[in-house]
Amino acid sequence: MNFKKLWGALAVVLALMLAVTGCGSRGSVAGGGGGGSADPSTSLVGISMPTQTSERWIADGKNVEESLKKLGYKTDLQFANDDIPTQVSQIENMLTKGAKALIIAAIDGTTLTDVLAKAKEQNVKVVAYDRLINGTPNVDYYTTFDNYQVGVQQATSLLTGLGLVDASGKQVSGKGPFNVELFAGSPDDNNAGFFWNGAMDTLKPYLDSGALTVPSGQTNFEQAAILRWQAPVAQKRMEDLLTSAYSSGTKLHGVLSPYDGLSIGIISALTSTGGYAKGSLPVVTGQDAEKGSVKSIIAGEQYSTIFKDTRQLGSQAVKMVDAVLKGQEPEVNDTETYNNKVKVVPAYLLKSVIITKDNYQKELIDSGYYTAADVK
Repeated sequence: MNFKKLWGALAVVLALMLAVTGCGSRGSVAGGGGGGSADPSTSLVGISMPTQTSERWIADGKNVEESLKKLGYKTDLQFANDDIPTQVSQIENMLTKGAKALIIAAIDGTTLTDVLAKAKEQNVKVVAYDRLINGTPNVDYYTTFDNYQVGVQQATSLLTGLGLVDASGKQVSGKGPFNVELFAGSPDDNNAGFFWNGAMDTLKPYLDSGALTVPSGQTNFEQAAILRWQAPVAQKRMEDLLTSAYSSGTKLHGVLSPYDGLSIGIISALTSTGGYAKGSLPVVTGQDAEKGSVKSIIAGEQYSTIFKDTRQLGSQAVKMVDAVLKGQEPEVNDTETYNNKVKVVPAYLLKSVIITKDNYQKELIDSGYYTAADVK
């Protein structure tokens, strides 16, 4: 027997086996959305947004859709109008159409378990957009802002507006006491708890020292929460607070509001039931830098908002989807914070900015987020 020829043949066979194994490994990269690299032109991405009643969500949906289309993907953008069964039905339809990935901003982060189990069966990857999806293992990634820090910023802007903290963040002694009221977001939105905790941790020393007081006594999340972030509900609660705690002439100095839509309702209550003139309103915070609230800030009504550049948020969600559909691992920068009661969801956190009358031009207009005409 010619052993040289035998060993040569065995070497060739071994090399071929290793090559086949190597190819198989590359095709099964974690997060691969079915393995391998998807062809964008034949890949549908479902985009589920909670509502069209907020200009913020309309802009988010449009931005994500346009960014995906630029990469060649097919898209199905749907708005659920704050109705949970509608959102579930829309996502089911996306799966029926053959969606390869889903980007979901949930109305209620606890109600999508069954439909996401169907997504898992079809090997569809799920990116939670700005709102964490809870109670299911079938959410793969999450992109949002540092929501605890957003709460810190809201409280800090309230303190700054009241004069308890100066522009550098240093506490100013000898001021107060100031009367404030506290509002929280929707209890079915996971972000609302982060906003509240960040804000209350920041305000606690001032509440403990008596520099801040809450005449209504309503200092629990459950008392302050506004279901579905509805402005009319916030307006009604503010009216009730004014009637119950301020009818004897007690002056209200500030309101912690976690969202611009609520801020508009709160200001409406202050100018009607409260009798506050638009030029001498309490310090009212907000979030999302919606056009109406930016105009209000410029006019000297609402004091502040938190700017979360949704262009960056949309871009990150699109990068995540593009990566998983190409068999790659998306970039994340937080693997500890966002536990959805079943798993810790890998997340990418973005930074937000406090907006007041002093810096709206630089942050919103000069950056190209809005034009001057948008907020005129």
